[in-house]
Amino acid sequence: MAGALGLALLGGCVSGDGGSGFGDRASALPPSLAYRLTQSLTTEVGPRLAGTPREAAARDWAVRTLKDLKFGRVAVEPFTIKGWAREREEAFIVSHGDQALAVTALGGSISTPKAGITAPIAFVASYDDLLLAPPDAYAGKIVFINDRMKAARDGSGYGVAVRKRSRGAIEAAKRGALAVAIRSVGTDNTRFPHTGNMNYDAAVKRIPAAAVSNADADQLERLHAMGVPMRLKLVLKTRAIADAPSGNVVADIVGVEKPDEIVLLAAHLDSWDLGTGAVDDATGVAIVVAAALKAAGPEMKPKRTIRVVLYGAEEVGVHGGDAYAKAHAGEIANHVLATEADFGTGRVWRFASKALEADLPFFDSVAAGLRDLGVERGDNKSGGGADIAALAKKGVPIVGLSQDGTTYFDYHHTANDTLDKVDAAALEQNVEVYARVARAFANR
Repeated sequence: MAGALGLALLGGCVSGDGGSGFGDRASALPPSLAYRLTQSLTTEVGPRLAGTPREAAARDWAVRTLKDLKFGRVAVEPFTIKGWAREREEAFIVSHGDQALAVTALGGSISTPKAGITAPIAFVASYDDLLLAPPDAYAGKIVFINDRMKAARDGSGYGVAVRKRSRGAIEAAKRGALAVAIRSVGTDNTRFPHTGNMNYDAAVKRIPAAAVSNADADQLERLHAMGVPMRLKLVLKTRAIADAPSGNVVADIVGVEKPDEIVLLAAHLDSWDLGTGAVDDATGVAIVVAAALKAAGPEMKPKRTIRVVLYGAEEVGVHGGDAYAKAHAGEIANHVLATEADFGTGRVWRFASKALEADLPFFDSVAAGLRDLGVERGDNKSGGGADIAALAKKGVPIVGLSQDGTTYFDYHHTANDTLDKVDAAALEQNVEVYARVARAFANR
């Protein structure tokens, strides 16, 4: 059973039978179940960095909660990853009075030397400009990549901006840099730096990598515009964790007519360690759990199995998505649909798909049933989401439900990703949209 704090947050008994936990049937679910789930996960567990004891605590939370909600089958499917953790992060503009910058190590970054790295800043306007620089252009310097991210409802600014985070260290090292710092991949103007995973290339020297808050990046931009030489001191201490435990939590509401056919609802259970992972992705966890129950109906008897998969280790390399696809290779052909919630709490505004031409009339009819919720029909080119990408590649039909991401990247991967950012009303609209989609495919 869930702990005492969890029961209090989740409203205790919801069946009206005087018992404890969530009660016996989804018919008694309170309207605020999704919010209460979000609140419970972010409060009882908090940050859930992949491969750490906090991610393990999140798996334990999920198993207790899903069993309490009377899912028919609940299991943890373990796997291991190369883990990582931060221990210290500091940065100062030493050329200008040791001005402290709000900075965070990028996920996977190596440490600086114990005393840090102090060097001139090579100010690079964009990632594309970095690629144009010749070899050794930044020898002996710390490269700072400015590149601003643009806010957009569909989050389209992310793909361009995230390049500097993903490959900035590789490309800067090719050009002789001692370290790389980037303007945070985010759309806020706060002093909350945005972390996120970065990559190394085995053929290129590894250098430390950090993100500077957008407000402090503005300060560096102003100093650069003045033509003033700048020197930065960067101190990062991180550690690698070999064979760190992770895992996916898989829960089924078993179908009564075609139990081997699966409608999969996905979210990821892990989060970065700076905030409490509310909009990324506790809300997604809450949406798919609540939607599965709502789709199954009061008697919990959908025709096909509705499966919730709460993936592990998404943030550090989508390891859970790959692990699920391998573990369930023998039944991938039985997945009649996969959809994912991993874009915060904004209202769903678009239904996209990836389906065979012959199936499009049915997908169109499902989309039409969402118009009253403000959802428009999108194209048939959806990837669905990071965790279900491996399923999409193997031909599993996909529905991508686009949430309004206009403000999502204000909080994404920051210490400011906390429960107060969750829009409870929009969360309920999400639950209704996901439930209608799941119900339609489960009972088709």
